Amino acid sequence: MKEDTKDKLSLEKKVIGRRELVSFPELNIDEIEAKVDTGAFTSAIHCSDIHEETKPDGTKVICLDLLDPSHPQYNHKKLEFEEYDLREIKSSIGEKQERYVIKTKIRFFDEVLEGEFSLSDRSDMKYPVLIGRKLLKGRFIVDVSRKNVARKFNNRQKKK
Repeated sequence: MKEDTKDKLSLEKKVIGRRELVSFPELNIDEIEAKVDTGAFTSAIHCSDIHEETKPDGTKVICLDLLDPSHPQYNHKKLEFEEYDLREIKSSIGEKQERYVIKTKIRFFDEVLEGEFSLSDRSDMKYPVLIGRKLLKGRFIVDVSRKNVARKFNNRQKKK
């Protein structure tokens, strides 16, 4: 690849670190720590009490608690989603698991993007949110030597 083409591609994509503080505007979660994981295809968000219910009108919904009571940003709100999928997702240890997947908005830098997130119990994981390749592709370059790049960018923007 020509040098000028490489430079152009890098300019179009934002650099992020191995860890970032992200927000979920539709879920009322601000600045939650996320692990950027280029080894994972699908992004994931920590939820508890994940179950499917049928409403009186016959509509199926997925119900959940975002995070869990032990997490500092737990807001005690039960969430419902009418639009969701049930997919086979490979876990971090390579096991296939059926997981519910929702679409929601996520904020990086000053951009709000829509992404797919599998719902899983990540209580045994260090980070409640995992950002996978599908969300990163074509938008970001990951610099594993850095962290919280988006937050530092936002702080600089506020000072201007």
